[in-house]
Amino acid sequence: MLKPGSSPVDWCESNYLYSPFIAEYVNTFSNVLFFALPPILMWLFRPYGQVFNQGVHIIWGMLIVVGICSAYFHATLSLLGQLLDELAILWVVATAFALWFPARYLPNYFRRKRYAFQCLILSAAVVSSGLALVQPAMNAFVLMILGLPALYLMISELNRCTNSRVLRLGARCGSIWILAVFCWVNDRMFCDTWSYLNFPYLHAIWHILIFIAAYTACVLFAFFDAENKIPEKNPELKFWPSDNYEFLGVPYVGLSGISWEMDHVIKKQHLI
Repeated sequence: MLKPGSSPVDWCESNYLYSPFIAEYVNTFSNVLFFALPPILMWLFRPYGQVFNQGVHIIWGMLIVVGICSAYFHATLSLLGQLLDELAILWVVATAFALWFPARYLPNYFRRKRYAFQCLILSAAVVSSGLALVQPAMNAFVLMILGLPALYLMISELNRCTNSRVLRLGARCGSIWILAVFCWVNDRMFCDTWSYLNFPYLHAIWHILIFIAAYTACVLFAFFDAENKIPEKNPELKFWPSDNYEFLGVPYVGLSGISWEMDHVIKKQHLI
């Protein structure tokens, strides 16, 4: 499992072209956003976690783990690297469902006992982790299918929303997800064509696009969750460094009466 090249999956990028130590150089370093942005999101969501749900930080931490595992996989193309990469993604999806699956779609029992639903989801993730060892070559396709219910839930929540800023972010998230899937499928299925065009780097673009779509979807579900459970806090979709840079800014959820700027001031005064 540790042997370089032991994975049955080999992406379109030529192996060891730029370095004798890194199999897929561009695919490896295209995971940079998984390392760069989650710490910023942890900082922006600190008031959200303190007031409402600390679980949001688990998601940001797990995205870093996905980046580490993906970089290791593409650097070695080992079977262990592939399994770690896929299991990390599986557990991010499972954790997101456990945290943010809308209660209105759950049976009454799970509505009353949310922890029971979370235990069910995590148990399913444990079983799926074991099944991932059976046919490793099929894991990526199964994970792609898991994105469909998440997309359906996001569309359902957006249909109930009237906030234009949230709707724009949802449309952007969906569009980027579709473009990411396009890149993934083309790299996997039409490698010869893209190699002939001297551009075997669609999987690297997938890494960038799917991270943007994934963290944006998490921000949206965090907003919907707060809107459903603590409407008195007036959850608001905001952008860092400024709301004036909506397209290029980093989205996060602000709550009435507290922001990351105010939280910083309060902590500073307390230290003084």
